Amino acid sequence: MAAQTKTFEYSVRDSGGRIQTGKIEAANEAAVSSRLKAMGMSPVSITAVSTGGLNTEIHIPGLTDKISLKDIAVMARQMATMIQSGLSLIRALNILSEQTENKALAKVIQEVRSDVETGNSLSQSLSKHQGVFPPLMINMVRAGEVGGFLDDVLVSVAENFEASVKLQGKIKSAMTYPVVVFAIAVLAVIGMLLFIVPVFASMYTDLGGELPALTQVLVNMSAFLKIGAVPIVIGIVVAVVLFNKNKHKRGFREKVEPLYLKMPVFGGLVRKIAVARFTRNFGAMIKAGVPILQALDIVGEASGNIVIENAAKAVKESVRTGNSLAAPLQQHPVFPAMVVQMIAVGEDTGALDEMLAKVADFYDQEVESTTEALTSLIEPLMIAVLGGIVGFMVIALYLPIFGVFDLIA
Repeated sequence: MAAQTKTFEYSVRDSGGRIQTGKIEAANEAAVSSRLKAMGMSPVSITAVSTGGLNTEIHIPGLTDKISLKDIAVMARQMATMIQSGLSLIRALNILSEQTENKALAKVIQEVRSDVETGNSLSQSLSKHQGVFPPLMINMVRAGEVGGFLDDVLVSVAENFEASVKLQGKIKSAMTYPVVVFAIAVLAVIGMLLFIVPVFASMYTDLGGELPALTQVLVNMSAFLKIGAVPIVIGIVVAVVLFNKNKHKRGFREKVEPLYLKMPVFGGLVRKIAVARFTRNFGAMIKAGVPILQALDIVGEASGNIVIENAAKAVKESVRTGNSLAAPLQQHPVFPAMVVQMIAVGEDTGALDEMLAKVADFYDQEVESTTEALTSLIEPLMIAVLGGIVGFMVIALYLPIFGVFDLIA
């Protein structure tokens, strides 16, 4: 069982004679002193920090401990800059752990630094936190360590993740408006069915007479929602929980993820996103010097779709027997013909990594334009659908009023 770590505040004198202060986590004061001396600093004072009472940080699982791809991209970019500037790896990790805004990531970086100080390589230290650092990054760092160009690899990792974050941001920003409008419309319809329709229904009942079929349908919907609202909400919550619990299981993915590619309207977008991610990651790993068979394993898993992952495994087996990349890719319809041809040209010219990067850039632009086109298509469709729903409810509510005067007479 690992020793429990504590937080210590320290004051040290660096090689230039300047006093520096900071915080560090370790098992005891001796461990702090050893770590600071290994960094070339002379400890002046080391004090344990109390973490009880009002100083205790509030921890919300899934919220305060969330580490995003953007956080990892920023970390890789900053680490590459510091290493290129001549700082040692341990010093760079120490600075990162202190200046990283994400507390969860700062703690992980501290653990990585501790592992590096004990003699482990950076890739080995990162691999102990595979839930935080993607396999793509771990393997590229390992290749950079072997080849002696770790700073260049970290820049490549940062660029790759930044491109992915940028693409995700464009998709989210384009889909935010339609999703918000749809959610508001659903809430408005539910509100009318729960609070407005019953008032009209009570009024019609008091007057007597038979309701028109359209109005009766609306009244029945309102009555059903009153009884079924809670079970429906519970059912939705259970479905979301089960989906999140099973979405990474291979059997579930084999059944669900191929359907994503076949969805009307959105299927093409999902395919372009997966292809862009596959080609960008593959190109980055080839450029970093990762063996092609190992790269195919990793980029398939990182593509986010089981169809691409299975295709990558099939291509790997084909390449293992001596075939080219392009030939087996042709047998998988998920890869467009243009992608296959450009990869074939890249193999022939010896510039496969550059060609894959160009393919990724092209599909990033395709995803952006497709998302904008879908947004332009969804907005008028939503207006038409919502207009139809509201129109139906208004007509259904006011249709009986035309017969009120007959009932009064």
